[in-house]
Amino acid sequence: MKQTFSSILPSSMLQTTKNTYDAIRRLPQLRDAYLHPWRRESIRRLKAFKDIHKGKRAFIIGNGPSLKQTDLSKLKNEFTFGMNRIYLLFPELGFTTTYFVSINDLVIEQCADEITALPIPKFIAWHSHGHFETFPDDMMFLYTTYTGPKFAYDMARRVWEGATVTNVALQLAFYMGFRRVNLIGVDHNFASKGDANKTVVSTGDDLNHFSANYFGKGFRWQLPDLETSEIGYQKARDAYRNAGREVLDATIGGKLTVFPKVDYNSLF
Repeated sequence: MKQTFSSILPSSMLQTTKNTYDAIRRLPQLRDAYLHPWRRESIRRLKAFKDIHKGKRAFIIGNGPSLKQTDLSKLKNEFTFGMNRIYLLFPELGFTTTYFVSINDLVIEQCADEITALPIPKFIAWHSHGHFETFPDDMMFLYTTYTGPKFAYDMARRVWEGATVTNVALQLAFYMGFRRVNLIGVDHNFASKGDANKTVVSTGDDLNHFSANYFGKGFRWQLPDLETSEIGYQKARDAYRNAGREVLDATIGGKLTVFPKVDYNSLF
């Protein structure tokens, strides 16, 4: 039946139908997304980050295999955003990222305790708040959604996920006022193939990330949706450009073509 609708309805109508369905499905959650004590406190905390780094530069660190070819020691004194299981690198680096972002429910469910223990500001998807027993002083819940593509200028309100945590990090960096954002480790290329967003269970070493243990054997994760993520990247590129800011891609050997490329070592 799904294939039949897809073949009959125009893509724009299918997207509208999907957005409407998602909006209706979210209605019961909408009240808590703004009025739950944890979200109300998150909104208060988020406002303190508005333009906190105005005019500065930041690095958003993806988790691709290219990180193994990247001299991350250069980032020790930089403003950085780490995502999902980036903390597996912290012992080797000898320092943490400035900020941490995670929005994928499967990652958060399986790693909630590790995330809670991180000693840095943490930005987490509200739809995953049930995986946390406590609400640390350095944690903020973002009201993220899957549909309705739009770049968020106010992180205290609705934020479109754009099929990747990197898009949420780009919106956070803009909200914080960064003038230039450099991407590294955003390989935009996965060895694992299959239907976008399909949940799979890892059967061995992880070939898609910087560590074989990132999504190691038995870890549940979702296959990437590269097409939707590119829509989000395009919206981020345009939002930064329109504001007189820029996003540069310093990923070594990355396959993403949305942002201007720059040599990583030339940034220092």
